[in-house]
Amino acid sequence: MIISLDVRMLRSFVSVIETGSVTETARRLGRTQPAISLQLSRLEQLTGKVLLRHEGRSTILTNDGDILYSYARSILRLHDEMLSRLASPDIEGRVILGTPDLYAAFLLPPILESFRRAFPRVQIELRSALSTPLVGLVHRGEVDLALVTRMNGFAGGDVVGQEQLVWLTGNDSEAQKENPLPLALLPPGNVYRDYAIEALDRAGRQWHIACISDSAAGLQAAVFGNIAVTVLGRNAAVPGMREIGAHEDFPPLPKVDLLLYRATGRNSPALDALHGYLSQALQAANFGPSPLPLEAAS
Repeated sequence: MIISLDVRMLRSFVSVIETGSVTETARRLGRTQPAISLQLSRLEQLTGKVLLRHEGRSTILTNDGDILYSYARSILRLHDEMLSRLASPDIEGRVILGTPDLYAAFLLPPILESFRRAFPRVQIELRSALSTPLVGLVHRGEVDLALVTRMNGFAGGDVVGQEQLVWLTGNDSEAQKENPLPLALLPPGNVYRDYAIEALDRAGRQWHIACISDSAAGLQAAVFGNIAVTVLGRNAAVPGMREIGAHEDFPPLPKVDLLLYRATGRNSPALDALHGYLSQALQAANFGPSPLPLEAAS
């Protein structure tokens, strides 16, 4: 017997996993909480598998649930891309998108490639700069959209994801064992730099600046040259680099928010399309299954 799973059930299931909340899923999808819970139960009936395991007032994703989650995300991505492409033949125009090179190189390429397939007549001009000047550019209307890291004092913008900061060193480097610790960091005023220094100071670890660079390439060069340890988002870890963990006496680092800014008063179908596509794709890319128990689904 062949079963068929409703896309709406899959969307509810994925949203519950990614938000960790039946309540938030109901709000986002415009449904009631009982309706969302009923969809989750129906999914288990149709698949014949236990997808969510209840432990007290918490709900845990099972192994079968994890398999379904992985496939459901792919199905929803293709489903939404198909609808976007069918609806987009007449959408054309030019959009200026600003973002730091960290995201331009490591986070955005697959998303922009998918967008181009869905909206082949929309031209994207990519401008790379640090987050703080980019926010100024979008406020002045020189950039249509800006994907940036939330810095101290930033106001506005939509939170579309989070990036876990990590300590990185070269595969064969001994720099992480030096005292004081040599650091390769972004310029002053950047939260990557601030969080790294604050974490080391709290841990009582001595450090010194061995490299300052405006770009991820400069920080990576210092790491590959085995002269320093750096702090970047986990997405920026490339072959030849390895993450340093607590087992090597390095303090934990926080996540940073990714903000999407849109120029005030700038409206066009092309801009609407890219803004919506980036928002959805980045949220899906950055909010995977929570390591914490989910809110009770019943």
